Amino acid sequence: MKPSRLIDHIRKALKRQSAKSMLCNASKHITDDLRASYNISLIIAKSGKPHTIGEELILPAVSEVLSTVLHKPPYDTIKNYSPKKHFSSTTN
Repeated sequence: MKPSRLIDHIRKALKRQSAKSMLCNASKHITDDLRASYNISLIIAKSGKPHTIGEELILPAVSEVLSTVLHKPPYDTIKNYSPKKHFSSTTN
């Protein structure tokens, strides 16, 4: 290999993520996913209703996922969403 290409190869190789950093990122996502799943299950359990509760629990569950996994405020995403309004517009 030419010396100039070797230097380019070394520079590119150093920019790549190490296996350790990739594993840390993956484990953080798994932890966040499990935390969101647990929080949703806790909301369902506290409601005292069957797990098929439906529309009354979907928006709080989605807001929990957005805040836990994506680390974004959920109100920006779901503030203008009304399930009944959306359902009536799709059936007409």
